Amino acid sequence: MVQKAKILLVDDRPENLLALEAILSALDQTLVRASSGEEALKALLTDDFAVILLDVQMPGMDGFETAAHIKRRERTRDIPIIFLTAINHGPHHTFRGYAAGAVDYISKPFDPWVLRAKVSVFVDLYMKNCQLKEQAALLRLQLEGSDRSVGDVPQEGAAGSGLLAELSARLAAVEEQAEALSKQLTDDAADAAAVATAAHLERKLNGLRRALDALEPGTGPAAPRLPQQS
Repeated sequence: MVQKAKILLVDDRPENLLALEAILSALDQTLVRASSGEEALKALLTDDFAVILLDVQMPGMDGFETAAHIKRRERTRDIPIIFLTAINHGPHHTFRGYAAGAVDYISKPFDPWVLRAKVSVFVDLYMKNCQLKEQAALLRLQLEGSDRSVGDVPQEGAAGSGLLAELSARLAAVEEQAEALSKQLTDDAADAAAVATAAHLERKLNGLRRALDALEPGTGPAAPRLPQQS
């Protein structure tokens, strides 16, 4: 069973949170509310999130300050942040949002379809990264098993081959999905941050594929299956 991604919604106005939930409910992911910057930081202490939708204008700790705290934490610094604001003070205000670590900056009222599409991209990237971590964990177990068998007669060769085959099949599925996602991002002229994240994911997949191919009996490191992107 595939675990749902969590999306953090941060806004001090309950009606805005309700509107965001209505827009994003179609994605069928877990939506988590936070009514202040402090509450958002508490939620980020224990849970992992695919993306954060962060209101700029909030009493006390505003969106810029909240984002600064998020980016200072090692655990949360890589979570994409989409700023939402009802006030547009021009390029300087927008630049401040990007300088605070936002991947996007959207003025209210926004197009629900556009917001949903942007959030969907980061959810997809998050899910692919989770799958990649799972494959890496399985590969690590296989490598540890190989280290323990050095100098001994293998007693579980069939089981080891079966695990390698399962790992390869799972990785192939993730590779196919990542390649399709990268093509979609290119075709749709998506945000540069999303494209860069997808490219980073593909590089990780290439490294994992080379390590997995190196474990196959009688084979050396294989060429990357996914195109490298800069």
